[in-house]
Amino acid sequence: MRRARRRAARLLAPELQQELQDTRRQLKTARKRLRTARAELRDARAIPEGVTRTVAAVRDERLTYLKAEMLEDLAACVLQIERDGIEGLVIEAGTARGGSAIVLAAAKSPERPMKVYDVFGTIPPPTERDGADVHRRYATIAAGEAKGPGGETYYGYRDDLYHEVEDAFARHGVPVGEHKIDLVSGLFEDTIQLDEPVSFAHLDGDWYESTMTCLTRIAPLLSTGGRIVLDDYFKWSGCRKAVDEYFAGREGFRLEHRTKLHVVRV
Repeated sequence: MRRARRRAARLLAPELQQELQDTRRQLKTARKRLRTARAELRDARAIPEGVTRTVAAVRDERLTYLKAEMLEDLAACVLQIERDGIEGLVIEAGTARGGSAIVLAAAKSPERPMKVYDVFGTIPPPTERDGADVHRRYATIAAGEAKGPGGETYYGYRDDLYHEVEDAFARHGVPVGEHKIDLVSGLFEDTIQLDEPVSFAHLDGDWYESTMTCLTRIAPLLSTGGRIVLDDYFKWSGCRKAVDEYFAGREGFRLEHRTKLHVVRV
């Protein structure tokens, strides 16, 4: 039967043969995406009710740009880290109003240390290594025209973001002092100084330099089976360039193209 289909395909006009090949490639890609979506759905179903409530609460309060599905995916990753007993810190680099970090804190065990890095203000400007898309976005931010989730005040324009985030952790049941959470204020290049294992990191640094700093200082410390999720790989050219450069030819990591880019230490 298969040989008969191949013979029939050879009898088609060249342009129809090309169209058939393109259709088959698209079908293969669609099947791969479906398998990935099913895997993410299985992960989401394993999330405890309390974490699901936290996801809904931070979204209702507009503490994050991320959709519920993405927050549940982050939570599922941390829950898997806990089930597998993988050693190390949980990290978020780039927290904005703290919504996704609060979800990570709700998913991890209270005994596992967590570090949350941010300038807690307006993000630094991009460099020549970022593309035009990034520079257009920064121009909007610098002009005071950026919007927060749901049209709220953009996080970079808030007067006391650090204490807003600290209060939000407590309000949503994961006070930093009781859950081994360290909010670290400053530029990544000045603050990310680690010498201990990392089990999970959510990187949301937007631009090239911030992403590259995070990767060079965090990825070598990632425990076997640990995971990095890059929020902006599919969104901003600078982040994508930094990731592609860092992992080009680098062994010991597996890149998974899911809703966001996942990097797993193997």
